[in-house]
Amino acid sequence: MDRRSFLLGSTKTGLSLGLGAASLSLIPEVRLFAQAVDDFLRGPPVKDIAPKQISKRVWLIYSPDSFPTPENRGMMANITFVVTQKGVLILDSGASVQIGEMAIRMIKTVTDKPVIGVFNSHYHGDHWLGNHAFSEANPNLPIYALEENMQRIKGMEGNLWRGLMERWTNQATMGTKIIPPNTIVKNGQMMDFGDTRLKMHFYGTAHTPCDLSVEVMEDRITHVGDIAMENRIANIDDGSYPGTFKYYEAQQKNTGAQTWIPGHGNPSRGLLNDYKELMAGIWETCLQAVKDNKDLSAAKTLVLKDPRVASRAARTAGFEANIGKYTSLAYLEAEKEAFRAATLACDG
Repeated sequence: MDRRSFLLGSTKTGLSLGLGAASLSLIPEVRLFAQAVDDFLRGPPVKDIAPKQISKRVWLIYSPDSFPTPENRGMMANITFVVTQKGVLILDSGASVQIGEMAIRMIKTVTDKPVIGVFNSHYHGDHWLGNHAFSEANPNLPIYALEENMQRIKGMEGNLWRGLMERWTNQATMGTKIIPPNTIVKNGQMMDFGDTRLKMHFYGTAHTPCDLSVEVMEDRITHVGDIAMENRIANIDDGSYPGTFKYYEAQQKNTGAQTWIPGHGNPSRGLLNDYKELMAGIWETCLQAVKDNKDLSAAKTLVLKDPRVASRAARTAGFEANIGKYTSLAYLEAEKEAFRAATLACDG
């Protein structure tokens, strides 16, 4: 039982002794106490970050940090919003209710139009826990996502990520409720918002099995979530190296040249190609190491020497702490690829 439930439960039990079957939820004192408990257990507000205009329609609330800490209160992922004729659309809502509330304040400095939709790129909590703030401020708000993303947030991933954010930030995100997506979108789907059309993109497992990219067609901008990052290696525990390359190929084929907006880092036209080089330096080196019967330790040494990796080490956040893990994941996936290739050769 969490602290809020315990406090409310204790109060309700005491009141019930004298009130019998009366509906406690209708008693003003109980409602006020519940609100007081919520306020007491709620994390502190997040400082304002002024939005930057990326194009005619697209604005970015940029996060300078790559990882959640007590100091940044979980503000470690960008929040993108699109101002359309019909209203404002949010592309990833942030890591907490407090961050979502900050984004709402900042949007109001740009436009008085209402928020009419939120899009969640994938199920990692720094990209959707802010749904709470937007849904609270805008009842019946559509929150769009791929079906698998929706189901994962409704399932174990939702509670897992809420708990992780609280732990990583020393409870700064407390008070955040799990508000999962409620509207399914699919690859190729077009959505019309008057003067602005959005197109949905999904091409298989990359960063996760359900990464949604959202293209703002008139501005030639695509929000890609975490399939690519600037100066950071994406967590790929749930993803795939070759899957990421296939996603890029299909994405670029179907959109052409774009400004790519990542969940972490600055937007740029060269983002996918730059990030692909780093990932290829890890993947191709591990694949060759497996073919040469070299062990994981030797593969890591080779990865660190690869110029595509070495040239980016100094500017990649968390490089020393994480390169071993990312090499290990690439090596394991390379072993699977080698086994699959060998099996196919035998079957042939």
